[in-house]
Amino acid sequence: MGHTVSAKWKRKEVNMRFIDEVTITIASGRGGGGCVSFRREAMEPRGGPDGGDGGKGGDVILKSSKHLNSLVDFRNNRKYAAKSGQQGTSSNCAGPQGADLILNVPEGTILRDLTGQIIVDMTDRSEHLLLKGGRGGKGNHFFRNSVNQAPEHAQPGEPGQEIEVVLELKLIADVGIIGFPNAGKSTLISRISAAKPKIADYAFTTLAPNLGVVKFTEDKVFVVADIPGLVKGAHLGVGLGIQFLKHIERTRLFVHLVDASGLSGRTPIEDYDEINNELRMYDENNKDKEGFFALSTRPQIVVLNKSDTLSEEEVIRLTQQFEKKLGHKPIVISAVSGKNIKELIVKIAEQLYKEES
Repeated sequence: MGHTVSAKWKRKEVNMRFIDEVTITIASGRGGGGCVSFRREAMEPRGGPDGGDGGKGGDVILKSSKHLNSLVDFRNNRKYAAKSGQQGTSSNCAGPQGADLILNVPEGTILRDLTGQIIVDMTDRSEHLLLKGGRGGKGNHFFRNSVNQAPEHAQPGEPGQEIEVVLELKLIADVGIIGFPNAGKSTLISRISAAKPKIADYAFTTLAPNLGVVKFTEDKVFVVADIPGLVKGAHLGVGLGIQFLKHIERTRLFVHLVDASGLSGRTPIEDYDEINNELRMYDENNKDKEGFFALSTRPQIVVLNKSDTLSEEEVIRLTQQFEKKLGHKPIVISAVSGKNIKELIVKIAEQLYKEES
């Protein structure tokens, strides 16, 4: 006997597999204190001050990694701190510096403060010094002078810095494939790239975005993101919507995949309108967000999928409906059979490289 997977369980599975936002506390190391010491050696009754300086506290450094695609490593530990510097010692020996803390994050990670302001965007950089460690205090040897040849004080080390930040991951892709659940996005990405997403005939098969690399020519490749299915109310979080809508913010071009079969109970035109409405509503909710670029204004290639389920007459009728709405013909494909897949790849490449020229 079969069993039903609840939406609550699905969200739990998403959180287990794909973490794309987490709040953590990060601190740099405190500087070590300076040492108060006087040299005491045989035959030198007037040995002077020889207290060494404290070591500098460790810095916090962010590094982006191509080998990470989730923030899952930050799920269980929410506090991170660099090592503190050690206190100076006698014989003018400086204390060891505290070890730096290196946080490896996926490419495309954004750090925001708790007000939403961007601290750093790791999209175009591989390394960033986030917090400097505290300076080590000076030992009493540093303070010796002609007036005070035996200072009995040293500096404490400076404290490190501590901040609470939100790590937010946005996938970096040239093309985002959008559309309702079961429109065939996973099948399409498996056709045009080497990606092997999970494919099945039920809503929300894809619980995490899939990335695929498409090789157009020897020197021209582009990255495609299969964005999990959107539904009505996605801009409010319905059907995992907000969690994945933000992943298409970085894409330059949308492939809007429409289920042409009509088996969902909705018409293909209704599906097309509903997805675009969700993009507009998402734009409205995020228009004041720093660095946000509206989704609804991005170029789209409209693709009617599952043409293998329709008669030739039905394909012609549906194509004419979309042509009237769009002002140009949509691309008609079958991701299952491979019909017109090459034509679609060419169309995508032409659009991308036209923008670059």
